[in-house]
This record gives sequence, structure tokens and C-alpha cells, in this order.
Amino acid sequence: MAKTEKTAKQIDISTEEKIKEAARVVFTRKGFVAAKVRDIAAEAGINLSLVNYYFRSKEKLFEIIMAETVRNLFSEIKHIINDEQTSIIRKIELITDHYIDMLIRNPDFPLFLVNEVMSGSDTLTAVIRSENLFWNSHFAKQLIELKTENKIQFHPLHLLLNVLGLIVFPFFGRPLLIKSSLTTAEEFTALIEERKKLIPAWISMILKG
Repeated sequence: MAKTEKTAKQIDISTEEKIKEAARVVFTRKGFVAAKVRDIAAEAGINLSLVNYYFRSKEKLFEIIMAETVRNLFSEIKHIINDEQTSIIRKIELITDHYIDMLIRNPDFPLFLVNEVMSGSDTLTAVIRSENLFWNSHFAKQLIELKTENKIQFHPLHLLLNVLGLIVFPFFGRPLLIKSSLTTAEEFTALIEERKKLIPAWISMILKG
């Protein structure tokens, strides 16, 4: 490949990724409906026409961003929940660490996802259905075996809902806690870090009955 062709391709990739990163920021901050293509162009520091050139429409860009984000969320824990050498509690420890770290970096992300689902977007649910990650995992097999052995008296999904709720729900309350001066951003992060140990301990007590 000639040097000029290679440089042109690198520029294309760089511009495309720059647009997608800016779109993630704007969509998370404003939501799909309120976000404008010009907002994304401004965030990326590029000409408005370039956004339209690469992605044709706001709808197409949002669809790509949502699908990539959700797939990344799932793909990064596949090796955890399918590891046959780790216990249920160890899997919960690793999942908790991973998602708490991710949410500390992106505290507005849970609200963004919920807003898009409530607005009628099918992108998230379509990706979840296509991945079918939970029921095909070794983690689900371990939970089903516990229920079969009568060591737990509830549907395995209750455990998943509890873990997700304990990780995600505090981030919904974060703006209220900070605005009402019940905590600061730094104190909130410290509290969330503590939950890396507390959540697995709480789930362990549930499993022990």
C-alpha cells in the first residue's frame, strides 16, 4: 500500500472513531431525542458535514453506538461467567469489580440506557436477545444446579436482579445525593468502592439462607 493511501485510511479510521466517541458523550448527556448532529460535531471538533458523510443520520449513528456499547458490556464478562473453575461468589466478585469500575468512569450511563429503553428504543433489547448471554453461561448452570439440589428456594434470575440492582441503583441516586449535599462526588465514589466487597458478601449470605 502506498504511503498516501495508508495515511488516508488512518485518517478515515481516526475521524470515524472520533465521531463515535463524541456521540457516546452527547447521547449519554442528552439522550437520543435531545441530541443534535451539530452537538456531536462540536464535541468531536469537526465539520458537521463529516458526521453526515460517515454515518448518514443521527439514527444510524445512535444504532451503531448502542449496539457497540451493549456488546462491549457483555463481551467483557463472557470469560468470567463461563469460567468453569470459579465459584458463584468469585464470579460475582469479578462481575461487581468490573461493572463498578466501568460505572465510576461513566456514572450517567445507567440513566442513559433506561431512558432509551423507556423511549421505545429496541436496540438494547435486540442485542440482549441475540447474545442470550445469561442462560447460555456456566454461571446460569451453577445457579440451576443449586436450585435443583434444593440449596436455594428461588428462581435463579432473582440473584441476577439482586446483583444488578446493588451495582446499578446507587448511580440513579447519585445526582440527588450530591445535589442535596448528602455526599460529595468523591465520597460517593468511595462508598461505591466499598460495595466491591459488600455486594459479594451480601449475596453469599442470601445463598447460605
